[in-house]
Amino acid sequence: MLDHLIRRATVVDGTGGPAYPADVGIRGGRIVVIAEPGTVTEEAVTSEDADGLVLAPGFVDPHTHYDAQLFWDPYATPSMNHGVTTVAGGNCGFTLAPLNPDRPEDADYTRRMMSRVEGMALAALEEGVDWTWSTFREYLDALEGRIAVNAGFMVGHCALRRHVMGADAVGGQPTPAQLDAMLALFHDAMDAGAWGLSTTQSATHSDGDGEPVASRHARPEELLALSRAVGEHEGTQLEAIVAGCLDQFSDEEIDLLVDMTAAAGRPLNWNVLTIDAAVPERVPRQLIPSERARAAGGRIVALTMPILTPMNMSLGTFCALNLIPGWGEILALPVPERIERLRDPATRAEMLRRADSKEAGVFRRLANFGRYVIGDTYSAANEGLSGRVVNDIAAERGQDPFHCLVEICAADDLRTVLWPMPTDNDPDSWALRQRTWEHEDVMLGGSDAGAHLDRMCGAPYTTRFLGDCLRGRKLLPLPTAVRMLTDDPARLFGLRERGRIEEGFHADLVLFDPERIDAGPATLVHDLPGDSPRLDSKAIGIVSVRVNGVETLRDDKVTGAVPGTVLRSGRDTRTVSTA
Repeated sequence: MLDHLIRRATVVDGTGGPAYPADVGIRGGRIVVIAEPGTVTEEAVTSEDADGLVLAPGFVDPHTHYDAQLFWDPYATPSMNHGVTTVAGGNCGFTLAPLNPDRPEDADYTRRMMSRVEGMALAALEEGVDWTWSTFREYLDALEGRIAVNAGFMVGHCALRRHVMGADAVGGQPTPAQLDAMLALFHDAMDAGAWGLSTTQSATHSDGDGEPVASRHARPEELLALSRAVGEHEGTQLEAIVAGCLDQFSDEEIDLLVDMTAAAGRPLNWNVLTIDAAVPERVPRQLIPSERARAAGGRIVALTMPILTPMNMSLGTFCALNLIPGWGEILALPVPERIERLRDPATRAEMLRRADSKEAGVFRRLANFGRYVIGDTYSAANEGLSGRVVNDIAAERGQDPFHCLVEICAADDLRTVLWPMPTDNDPDSWALRQRTWEHEDVMLGGSDAGAHLDRMCGAPYTTRFLGDCLRGRKLLPLPTAVRMLTDDPARLFGLRERGRIEEGFHADLVLFDPERIDAGPATLVHDLPGDSPRLDSKAIGIVSVRVNGVETLRDDKVTGAVPGTVLRSGRDTRTVSTA
């Protein structure tokens, strides 16, 4: 007897092939029958009529930071609401394990680092996670049996360094004995099922003390030693972030990425490839590592988002504006002093100069303050400004846009929420995205779901992208779009029997209405431990989500079931050839 039968669905199976009508039967967490509608004679415990609905494989998000959130939110919301059934965590060099049992203070350091660098609420990290593990195996075991999605995790380079080197991890270099200890610790994590190594050299990544995170101090020989260790384990990966990921790679960064993937003999992915027709030289430059990697026996894959992810800003709290060269020191001042400096015309002029300089890289996009929309306000002086564009307000007041924005924020003691309007929402940029997505070393992803919770909401990229393909710009046919969200990332990670609707595959499935599928606007909710805020987005048109055959969501409501699996390298992943 079947556990469940989905009748008369329009199956888009993840291969990129044409859609077809079928009945799909599930038993024991697997897809056991795919047949023409009305031809399945085996009885089923439950069934449903999916006429007019699309049945696709569950979406695979290749870049998340759900490492902490899964402890208080086993449903990985809002990703699961938007059809995601498998998430890759432990990215950018940041993981919650291993922790040195001889230094209990390392847990506090890790919490403060994650709060600063990944925008996770400190109260949520303190109240929502029990922090009872030491080894990476114990961390994975702590999640086993209590999550609704499938989840695999990289080992964060920062945690390895901190465990072995303590405070010297920031600023120091490992002795030969310490490097050996780091490698032994890494092998132990890999034996437990970690997916590989993640690391960062990005200038934007600082710890809770404002210092460059530990992995930023690693020299190439340390990174290559760890990369070679990755290649000693089955079904493994590399993920790396360097400063040039945000704009354009330097020659040295290209050399490093190519050397790492070649040393490991494993794919390396990075994020995020920003595509903007106003900077036509960026995409060719960012794909040079991929070309060179193939010649060297490796593979480098660039992740890119198929939507424009809204991100709010503030002059009062840490956000992307702090990463503009020269801005961080001003925006870190106490609020009264910060307001005084921001009101100084000379200070503003210098800030604008730095924001528009070449060294600002991709953050130059944030410097057009006239195109900001005012979000939530908190003072009588700002009543009626929410939803208005700064350019219009500045014209009424006879001020330049940045001065106008500063005065609005100052009236709220810098609590004002700001929404920059995208600068790359033009037809040429979308045409360039469409062409770039066709590249064999470009893959959709980079949501950062689980991180930057009160600043951005990338998790809905799946539903918003499909809605755009079906009813918006129609840049891709539905079968291609579904393949890019399912089979492509599943194949990159070597996931065993996932990513397609195929007999014998795990029944990770999403059932949706093609006439409605979309994502609602991002709204601020206070549902994290400690009443901390995050941005959420409602899924539209998602009828059902199944993970390993068990329904986890129906009509945007979680069922309470937790059938997800902690995916472990080797057992749940196979080695992906870089040839």
